[in-house]
Amino acid sequence: MGQDHIRYDILAQDALRGVIRKVLAEVAATGRLPGDHHFFITFLTGATGVRISQHLKSKYPEQMTIVIQHQFWDMKITETHFEIGLSFSDVPEKLVIPFNAIRGFYDPSVNFELEFDVPLADGEELPSGEITAYPVDAAGKPDDAAGAKPADGEEKKPGSVVSLDSFRKKQ
Repeated sequence: MGQDHIRYDILAQDALRGVIRKVLAEVAATGRLPGDHHFFITFLTGATGVRISQHLKSKYPEQMTIVIQHQFWDMKITETHFEIGLSFSDVPEKLVIPFNAIRGFYDPSVNFELEFDVPLADGEELPSGEITAYPVDAAGKPDDAAGAKPADGEEKKPGSVVSLDSFRKKQ
């Protein structure tokens, strides 16, 4: 097989990030999500251009997952990144997330998922198929409180590694 001088892998990932950009731009324009749609977005917290509070950075030193559903504000989309206001344990935070820092995008309402190869700062990869997530309540809203109900009787703690399967609708 010949060498890929065109780098189709990079072009394909950029095109798929364009899907996320377009979806978020539509949400930003209307200020709400259509129907039952909501998004889990996993990103590397140490990636170039990511801006989050020091508190969140210390809590999620490598990656974190945010949930965009009921309560968000000031969403702005550019060609390279998005900005969003979210609340973590009733503390409002502004996040700036470059699209190239995103490892995963999941919309459980339609079981749509995108995963990206994003190397960590030291060049290592995190295990595939897993994301760092904080608990969400039954409505899918972020819940940093320790009282969140884990799936299948398994104890889940904030910042634990969970499989994306735990967020999928059961058929």
